[in-house]
Amino acid sequence: MSVFASLVEQLADLLQPLFGLSAAAAAIVLFTALVRLLVHPLSRAAARGQKARARLQPRIAELRRRYGRDPEKLQRALLDLHTREKVSPLAGILPSLFQLPAFFLLFYLFSNTTIGGRPNELLGHELFTAPLGGRWADALGDGGPLGGAGLVYAGLFAVVVAVAAFSYRLTKRSMAANAALTGAGAGGRGGSGSRGSAAEPVAVPGMGAVAKVMPFLSFFTLVTVAVVPLAAALYVVTSMAWGVVERAALHR
Repeated sequence: MSVFASLVEQLADLLQPLFGLSAAAAAIVLFTALVRLLVHPLSRAAARGQKARARLQPRIAELRRRYGRDPEKLQRALLDLHTREKVSPLAGILPSLFQLPAFFLLFYLFSNTTIGGRPNELLGHELFTAPLGGRWADALGDGGPLGGAGLVYAGLFAVVVAVAAFSYRLTKRSMAANAALTGAGAGGRGGSGSRGSAAEPVAVPGMGAVAKVMPFLSFFTLVTVAVVPLAAALYVVTSMAWGVVERAALHR
């Protein structure tokens, strides 16, 4: 931890002529960009996997029609299909998992008053007037929502809402494309609507609620930004913005 803290300090010193007192915050943004570059190959693989899963949707719909009354056979058939096509249902979560250590590292560094038995000098850095080791509650208690630190958080919240709204559009578009491949929503028109049709997928407990909530998941980042140290919040917001832009580019 002390080694990493020293690296952050040195990077902040390099950026100080450009960013002044916010050099450490700029160093965190640069660190986040480096982490995202390192996991970019995984993101590309996840995008390829998602496209492959989209191409499999008609075949998955056929399996659902065939084994809709036997969940065990359906699960085995789906697993066999993904294995034959070399498509991993878990590929999409790998980029997020590989970023967790970096997040927890920053969370730890800016949550402790000492690092390696020495005073944590990183806590003296700020983003404009907001301490990087502070939280939103601290900002509200020191000047209120319109104080210097409060305005910094207001800016971060605004960025999160804007990025989440863009992510919402991407998610809805992706879900609509997958629904079109399987013919979802066609049931009930034209009088078919049979239980075994592709328009009525196999009922999986909770999946209907998940599909409704999924487009809004990015908005829950607001909670994370509000409760973690500002340094970790800055990492989350930067990574979120990078991820949405990367997702839009990879799924064109």
